[in-house]
Amino acid sequence: MGKRIVFTGGSGKAGRHVVPYLLDQGHEVFNIDLQPLDYPGVNTLSADLTDSGEAFNALSMHFRFEGLASGNGPAPVDAVVHFAAVPRILLKPDNVTFQANTVSTYNVIEAAVKLGIRKIIIASSETTYGVCFAEGDKDYHRFPLEEDYDVDPMDSYGLSKVVNEKTARAFAMRSGADIYALRIGNVIEPHEYPNFKAFLANPASRKRNAWSYIDARDLGQIVDLCIAKDGLGFEVFNAVNDTITADEPTKEFLAKWAPNTPIVKDMEANEAPISNRKIRDVLGFVEQHNWRKYLPR
Repeated sequence: MGKRIVFTGGSGKAGRHVVPYLLDQGHEVFNIDLQPLDYPGVNTLSADLTDSGEAFNALSMHFRFEGLASGNGPAPVDAVVHFAAVPRILLKPDNVTFQANTVSTYNVIEAAVKLGIRKIIIASSETTYGVCFAEGDKDYHRFPLEEDYDVDPMDSYGLSKVVNEKTARAFAMRSGADIYALRIGNVIEPHEYPNFKAFLANPASRKRNAWSYIDARDLGQIVDLCIAKDGLGFEVFNAVNDTITADEPTKEFLAKWAPNTPIVKDMEANEAPISNRKIRDVLGFVEQHNWRKYLPR
């Protein structure tokens, strides 16, 4: 049965693919974003989520005009998916990036919990692993990168995502709600697969993304699986596709391109360095969009 979902940031790079996926699964989606999403059946509400009053009201409104017909006020919300954020460094001053991302996440989670919404999914990031926006050439501590990794970003964006994970954990402990944080990898839209030729030709350029990625449509599947999976409390999941973006097997490739980083667990032949074993084992994720299917020949 479809759920009523409030989705923040649905007009962004990831959201504009995840929202249609959720609609295809039979869900009803209300988009909250500063920019419109031109997609049939989805209303976009413009709201500043760094304002707690706007966040609370946005999560407790009618999704569309049709909701007025019941005469009973806005229907209950089943889940909140919070993707809205300043999406990286160097778009706004660092303090603004940190403040916007942490305060909006606090406000959205607090509003959801106090409104009785029991499922909240937030966008964390691969940047929590500390290399993506690092100063200089920083090495990872170990491979594979799993959810128990000692995350240590030095930038305002990655730091905001670490704080957001802690915020989510605090509210989950306080309320008993299910709050899942997705450490989303480098998001690849369908039209971007021609870029993989350059990725393969210049492996060093992909170190910041740990030679991993997430197809935007597969991210939709992950979000849908999170909505369906109840009772986990607070959890962190890597949201990436299965395989490394390289022509060589993972261990041989990492020995060449990340020689200072130990491999501490067995890895599958072409496993992505950011491991998605947890979403496969716990949520049942099955990749649909492996990059090799789309690489121009």
